[in-house]
Amino acid sequence: MRTPAGKECRYFYGDYYRGREHEECRLLNAAAPPQRWTRDLCTTCPVPAILLANACPEMVLEGQVIRPFPFLKRQVQVKPYCRKTQRGNFDPHIGCGECHTLPPPFDKA
Repeated sequence: MRTPAGKECRYFYGDYYRGREHEECRLLNAAAPPQRWTRDLCTTCPVPAILLANACPEMVLEGQVIRPFPFLKRQVQVKPYCRKTQRGNFDPHIGCGECHTLPPPFDKA
């Protein structure tokens, strides 16, 4: 569904049927504890770009709302996790490297 920032995101949900204006981020609602979502978080959220770059069905994203410094705006921080390799801490735009191997010109080895 299209976010208030104009990007496609599968975690955003908006119900506008018959004048309703219910919007939520299901990624942040699934966090433990659930995070408070506001429309302004969608402008800087990295999730739509990650989903556009990497469509691996084994990758699970865990979202969290952070404030880097007290005077900066709140931001969404994403932690990836691969269910196949049981690993985390990799670049979510690229993936873990095990599910979908890179072609030889891009191989790091």
